[in-house]
Amino acid sequence: MSELVKVGLIGASGYTGSELARLLAHHPCAKLVAATASGERVGQKLSDLFPSLRGICDLELEEIDLDKLAAQCEIVILALGHGKALEIAPQLIEKGVRVIDLGADFRLRDPQIYEQWYKLPHTAPETLQEAVYGLPEWNRAQIKTAKLIANPGCYPTSAILALAPLIAADAIKAHSIIVDSASGVSGAGRASFGVGTHFPELFGDFKVYNVASHRHTPEIEQGLSDAATNSNDPDKRALVTFTAHLLPIARGILSTCYAAPTEQCASGMNVHDWREILLRRYEDEPFVRVLPAGQFPQLKHVVGSNFCDIGIEVDPRTGRIIVISAEDNLLKGASGQAIQNLNLMCGFDETAGLQGAAIFP
Repeated sequence: MSELVKVGLIGASGYTGSELARLLAHHPCAKLVAATASGERVGQKLSDLFPSLRGICDLELEEIDLDKLAAQCEIVILALGHGKALEIAPQLIEKGVRVIDLGADFRLRDPQIYEQWYKLPHTAPETLQEAVYGLPEWNRAQIKTAKLIANPGCYPTSAILALAPLIAADAIKAHSIIVDSASGVSGAGRASFGVGTHFPELFGDFKVYNVASHRHTPEIEQGLSDAATNSNDPDKRALVTFTAHLLPIARGILSTCYAAPTEQCASGMNVHDWREILLRRYEDEPFVRVLPAGQFPQLKHVVGSNFCDIGIEVDPRTGRIIVISAEDNLLKGASGQAIQNLNLMCGFDETAGLQGAAIFP
């Protein structure tokens, strides 16, 4: 690779696309050299769509031309709707380009599970076998050499980071997990705004959606099961009740996770012992912060940054473990994590371009 890695972006007109452009504009080792869109957006500047990028990223949006992108770029990031990467990613890989996909098309290893939850045929099973799930804290070694990264979903990132160390330590029962997550409305995407996300109806409200049917459920279960010491044991396979909530704010995810301890951890452990499990797993991780006992994550402490904050408590009355995590859904939950993966793929410092603190207040 050249000293300054050339990056292409397919699907630049959404929130994750604008965040990627912003992050890459200040990246010390990578440069966004091409960005694509469709329809009437072709020919416009990225800064026309996002005036916040004026003078920072004024690239002209082009139609998708995979041959041209392959000639220009070493890595292409896909920020597209579900199903669209199935055709594009295999072609780019065949042309020698490494791909980071922000959609769901290559996250689930079983194509039948993908088809069940996304109601789309999986037309690239061979490419699926090459994909690496891009959660750096758990798959760093595989990410470094991957041709295709399946960037995790925003909700799964928050839940897996919170619970996987406890699963790995055989400290919680894999079938007892409940995850309640609340996200800012930007998680729906820029093109998805309708009555349910219209300001007068959203403001001052708080609601659930996709109850018992959210598409991120199998991704959370897969990620947690992978952390188990014996993932082939049916009792170690995660079974998760996941409920998503919509917050009347722009961005951020706060997940509250509940689980029952295993028999060997059901007594004699206090909150400091439980926190130590998290701390041992994440003490060297640059973007996961395990909070002191008695402190809990807040969105204002992470929004605008690539950090995921985690706090833990034990309910002495029920014996349940409560793990709370917070992240920016557009950064650690999407574009920031994509840059973290890019850094690993290219051998850069993992924190390159991502060192900023949260925006507070």
